[in-house]
Amino acid sequence: MNRRGLSILGFETLDWRTVGLLALVGVMAGVLSGLFGVGGGSIIVPALVWAGLSQKEASATSLASMILMSVSGVASYAAAGNVDWLAALMLTLGTVAGTQVGTWLLDKLPEAALRWLYVIFLCSVIAEQLMRVPERNSRIVPGLGSSLTAIGVGILIGLLSGLLGVGGGGVAVPALTMMGASDLVARGTSLLAIFPSSVSGTAANMRRGLVHLRNGLLVGFSAAVSTPLGSLAARSVSARAGTYLFVLYLMIVVARSIYAAAKVTPGLHTAHRPH
Repeated sequence: MNRRGLSILGFETLDWRTVGLLALVGVMAGVLSGLFGVGGGSIIVPALVWAGLSQKEASATSLASMILMSVSGVASYAAAGNVDWLAALMLTLGTVAGTQVGTWLLDKLPEAALRWLYVIFLCSVIAEQLMRVPERNSRIVPGLGSSLTAIGVGILIGLLSGLLGVGGGGVAVPALTMMGASDLVARGTSLLAIFPSSVSGTAANMRRGLVHLRNGLLVGFSAAVSTPLGSLAARSVSARAGTYLFVLYLMIVVARSIYAAAKVTPGLHTAHRPH
């Protein structure tokens, strides 16, 4: 018997320390999801790895947890009129297709490659956030160009969701603001687009046996409770302040992710061993 106990019906039996950690991570991810319009995978994935899952299992389980989280977040933003339903539909057309490719790659790529791709993804989000501060009162102008752009962004989001276990909000939110959405509409629409990619990707990952459902439900329920708090906070701070807070948080996550990636990379994890 391992440190987390016996396996029952394919679901892990968790000890109380792991239950407490995953519940806390879920609450934190929910606040971040509501505040920034992201899936929260940047903290969910490392926590699941700490709990004993492989990087592939953590990415797949993180994606499953985002189903409940995204529903809660969308409800909060939609109640305030901060969801662009047409843009979300176009994003969805791309994410469903992109997620299938991403989950297929998840089952094929080595763990070290996944971890470094995750670092690259986070660094790209930081760069984008520093280059652009969205406006609070703008809207997307409907048209063929904006629709095609949203579909293309959706494909990229789906790839990231399936491959890295993230919701893709770090791509969706900046892309939507570049298309003309306000920061709040971009976040609400991003959370809506996360839902179909999470469902599609989780179905594919479950067929491959990568999803630890109990872990995902624990994180997901905890996150769903706290996501409305994050959306309330998003409306209370300026767009600039929210952007800088997000960048600060991501810098901490990147530092931790580089350390974790180096540990599993051949040639790096042995470089500092004493001779």
